[in-house]
Amino acid sequence: MSKITLSGHIEVPKEDLNAVLTELPKHIALTHQEAGCITFTVTQDSDNPQRFDVYEEFTDKAAFEKHQARVKASHWGEVTKKVERFYTVTES
Repeated sequence: MSKITLSGHIEVPKEDLNAVLTELPKHIALTHQEAGCITFTVTQDSDNPQRFDVYEEFTDKAAFEKHQARVKASHWGEVTKKVERFYTVTES
């Protein structure tokens, strides 16, 4: 099995920023509870409040895919549907 790492950032439209900030702690907590989550961080950029750096590691592709499916079907997925994502996903 290969570990999956996602790194990059998201850019949140100004009109969605408050909703994203409100929902983010729940999204982080739920992700940390997922089977296969090694690490998951989302950090708001101090110079650009609409940019959030994202880093996550999952034990394998199956765990990562379950995470992606949960996110798409969650309230977080709804809140962030207009967010631009700039990610690199690697397998090691």
